[in-house]
Order: sequence, then structure tokens, then C-alpha cells
Amino acid sequence: MVVADPDADAAACGSGRETMVRFEDVRKSFGAVEVLRGISFDVHRGDVTVLVGRSGSGKSTALRCINGLEAINGGRLTVCGRKLHEPGIDLRDLRQDVGIVFQSYNLFPHLTVAQNVMLAPRKVKRLGFGEAKELAREVLDKVGLADKAEAYPEQLSGGQQQRVAIARSLAMQPRLILFDEVTSALDPELTGEVLRVIEGLAKAGMTMVLVTHEMGFARSVADQLVFMHKGTVWEQGSREILRNPATPELRQFVGNGL
Repeated sequence: MVVADPDADAAACGSGRETMVRFEDVRKSFGAVEVLRGISFDVHRGDVTVLVGRSGSGKSTALRCINGLEAINGGRLTVCGRKLHEPGIDLRDLRQDVGIVFQSYNLFPHLTVAQNVMLAPRKVKRLGFGEAKELAREVLDKVGLADKAEAYPEQLSGGQQQRVAIARSLAMQPRLILFDEVTSALDPELTGEVLRVIEGLAKAGMTMVLVTHEMGFARSVADQLVFMHKGTVWEQGSREILRNPATPELRQFVGNGL
């Protein structure tokens, strides 16, 4: 298990950059199966943290813990100042700060694109119709779909539907967005259009945590790369660890192009 340049990491934590997420020896089990075996890493404001690893390594479970979709069994997990390891956490409040986009788009088929995007701001943040509509227009423009506001999901390609899902998350104006294998169900052309949207968000300073198998994409956007193996943080550092792995496990993972 390797953490690249720990002194630099410690300096970053003390450099004044806000720590948005902190895993401290976090454990998570499903029945007798321990999926997270004491993982620790930080996510800083404005950074893109990319989790990579083979299927079953625990990366998606770690992501779901950040949004409170999975409760941890041990350790400490702090997200946007909230201590998820303590009882009584207000998940509704947490999810106003932490958005998540899945590989399945989960759009309501009977609502237009704009209505899908407006729904949560109106229900959760109690925005008026006009304000919510203007917000929808703004976030749809960010993902390049302002001209599709009145279309229905079935009229869109898979890539366009995924971009609507991203816009829907942006409409809640979160401090942090999580992406869980958002391109895994898309063909290469559609994958490219979704990744370009995420790259744009990264350039705009959005704090993001991504689970992806797109190694080229990880190399281009990651401020921090976390390689998970057998439920642990096996290797961690800048995107350079993909070019110069310190462990045989990451070397094999990168060599296989997974």
C-alpha cells in the first residue's frame, strides 16, 4: 500500500484549502463481507479526485458512503462539515450540498428535460416556477442542451440523457458532485460528449469525486488519483501514479488497460 508524497499531502491539508471529504479508517461491511477495510483519504475544495480499481475493489461503495447512501460501520467520515459517523445525520440536508450522478440516468419519462431539472429545486429548495425555470435554462446551457429543454427523455440519445442528469444535479447548486461510472452504458462517441461536460466542470472549479474505468480521462482531469484494491487504498497520489505505478497491482491494472 503506497501513498505518494505524504509530506506534500500533509502540507496541502494545512495550506488553507478546505477539506470537503475526509475518510479516516472507514470500514463498511455487507453482512459478513467487509467491502471497505479501513480506507483514509481527503478531498479538497476545487479538486477532482478519481477512484479507480477493479470491480469489487470498493470504489463505488466509498462513493455511496459520501452521499449517505451507505452507512459506514467503523471509522470517521466527514463530508462538507457533517460527521456521517455520528448518529442523527440529516441526509436531506447533506444531499443539498452533495449531488450524485449514476450510470443510469433515472429521468422521469413523462416530464420534459426542463421539468426534470426543475423538480428538485422546486420541491427541496422551494424555488418559485420562474426562478426554477431560469435555473434550469442556465444549467442546461452549461451541459450544451439549452435547445432540448422542451424535449422528452425518449427523444434524446443516451449521452444527452446523461448530460441532463448532470444538469439536474447542478441545479441543486451542490458544493460537491459524485459521478459513479457515468459513461459505462454509453458507446465511445456518447462517452466523449459526457466526459467533455465533466472536463468543463473541472475547469470551472467544481469539486468532484469520480469512479471511472476511463484511464485516459483520469489522466487528463485527476488532481488526486486513488487506486483501490481489495477494499483498501492501495496507492494514492497525483495522476502521475498512472504513469509510474509504485506497486505491482497498479502496474498490472494500468497495463491491462482496465
